[in-house]
Amino acid sequence: MAAAVLNTPRAVEMSLYVVRTFVRLREMLASNKELKRKLDELERRLGAHDQAIASILSAIRELMVPPEVPKKRKIGFIQNED
Repeated sequence: MAAAVLNTPRAVEMSLYVVRTFVRLREMLASNKELKRKLDELERRLGAHDQAIASILSAIRELMVPPEVPKKRKIGFIQNED
């Protein structure tokens, strides 16, 4: 509140800017509350899908692991060293 201390036209002008800024911030916060409410509602609706998405991702991860291939027997005569 520079206008209360300095009492100049410039100080009064700056005080008006500060007040207007706080008014705009309050308006922005009010609109953000509406946005927050909408996001919360969307999150609640999609909350049930989280389990389905998690199970799909785990199934994809299982499919990404290559299967174990049994070792093939060598072709030819193998002599036992007994």
